[in-house]
Amino acid sequence: MAVATLLQREGLLAAPQKPIFDERFSLEPKVPAFVPKARAMISLFMHGGPSHMDLTDPKPELTRLHGTEYGENVHFSFINRASKKLLGSPWKFQKHGQCGTEISELLPGLASIVDDITLVRSMHTGANGHEVSIRYWHGGIPGVTGRPTMGSWISYALGSAVDNLPAYLVLTDPGGHPVDGVSNWSNGWLPALYQGTVVRAKEPRIFNLHPPAGLRGKPQEHYLRFLNELNQDHLRRHPGEHDLEARIAGYELAAQMQTAAADALDISGESEATKKLYGIDHKETKEYGTRCLIARRLVERGVRFVQLFLNGQPWDNHTNISSALPAVCRRTDIPSAALVKDLNQRGLLDSTIVHWGGEIGRLPVTENNGQPDNFGRDHNGQGFSAWFAGGGFKAGITYGETDEVGHRAVVNKVTPNHIQATILKLFGVDYSKLHYRDNGQERSLTDGRECRVIDEILA
Repeated sequence: MAVATLLQREGLLAAPQKPIFDERFSLEPKVPAFVPKARAMISLFMHGGPSHMDLTDPKPELTRLHGTEYGENVHFSFINRASKKLLGSPWKFQKHGQCGTEISELLPGLASIVDDITLVRSMHTGANGHEVSIRYWHGGIPGVTGRPTMGSWISYALGSAVDNLPAYLVLTDPGGHPVDGVSNWSNGWLPALYQGTVVRAKEPRIFNLHPPAGLRGKPQEHYLRFLNELNQDHLRRHPGEHDLEARIAGYELAAQMQTAAADALDISGESEATKKLYGIDHKETKEYGTRCLIARRLVERGVRFVQLFLNGQPWDNHTNISSALPAVCRRTDIPSAALVKDLNQRGLLDSTIVHWGGEIGRLPVTENNGQPDNFGRDHNGQGFSAWFAGGGFKAGITYGETDEVGHRAVVNKVTPNHIQATILKLFGVDYSKLHYRDNGQERSLTDGRECRVIDEILA
C-alpha cells in the first residue's frame, strides 16, 4: 500500500487518471491532465513597474530622439507632472551570452543568465494603474478584487506534492506588504485551504512552530490525537463546511510542519559559496538573497508555488529614477540571477519555473516636466517586459517587440491571461477545463476572456 501510494504521487503508477478537479477540497495530490514539465514555480514579483527601456528593451531610436516632443497620444496617470519630451535611457546596453540578448548595465546578474531565460518584451495589460494590472496578473481579470490568485488555482488543480509543507507559500518583505496587500495571494472564492501561507520576513519566520517543553514528545502526540477525534466528530455533524475542513487540515499541517518547516527555513547549513552566490555576504543583497535561497529550499522540498514580494512598490520611479532605479536593481538583480543558477546546478531548473516582472512598465517620456535632477517616468501598461526561466520555457530567446520608443507592444502582444494559460499548460493543466462551481456558477481563472497558450516560447 505504501509503495503504491508513493508511486501514484510520483506519477509512476499506471492507473486511470482522475479528473483535474472535483468536489474533494483537499491538498491530496491530483494527477495532471497531461504530463507536466513544471512541478514548481517561484514568482519574483516586482511591484511598481520596472522601466523596460532602461533595463531589458534597448531603444536606440529613443536615445536618438531624446529631448524632442513625442508626437503620439499618451495616457498619463499624473497629468500635473506630465511632459511629452522623450527620455533616452541614460544607461548603456550590451549583448550577452551566446544568444546575444541586450541587457542594461544596471542588471549584471540578469546579463549572466540570458542563455537560460525567455525574455518577453511585448507584455500588455492595457491599463496603466497598479492595482488594476496587479489583479490582472494574479487573478485573471483586470481590476477585479476578491478572485483566486495563480498559486491558489495551481494548489486547487494539483494539490500538494508533500504532506509536511504548504503547497503555496508567500515570502514577504520585512518592510511590509506590497501594494494591494493580501489580495496578492488571496484564495478568493476558492476554499480557504488554497490561500497562500505567509512566512514572516524575519525570525521567527513562523510563530509558535515548536510546542512548550512540557508538551513535547508523547504528551503532544496524545493531545493531537484527541484533538483530531474532536475535530472529526464536529466535521461529521457539519458536512460540507469548507472553511471548517480547511481549518482542520491547517491544524494537521501545522503539526507536520514543526520539523519540516524549521529545516526548510534554516539556511545555516548552506555552503559559504552558495550564500555568496545569492549576495548574502553584502548588505544590499542580504535580505532579498536570503529569501531567494529559502525559495529554492522550499521547492527542493516539494512546495509547488512560492511568491516573493517587495514592500510597497519600489519600481514606481516617478521621480529620482537616476538613483532609485539603480538602487532597487542592486537589491534584487544578483539574488534573482543566483536563484536561476542555483536551481540549474542542482538539476531543479528543468522542473521549476522562475518568473520575474512587474504589473506594468514605464513611459518613454519624462515626468516631472523633464527636470534633470528629479526626472522620472510615469506608468505604462501598453508595453513592457517580463522574463521566465526553466520549467519548459525556451532558453536564450526574446519574444515580442514594443515600438521604436518602447511605448506600445506591437509584435506578438502578450497579456497576463496568455501567461497564465501557458504556465498552467507547463503544470499539465488545461486552462479551459479548470473550473470551480461558485454558488452554482462555473468560474475559471480567466472567466471567458480571450486567451491562448504561447507555444512559441515553450521548449
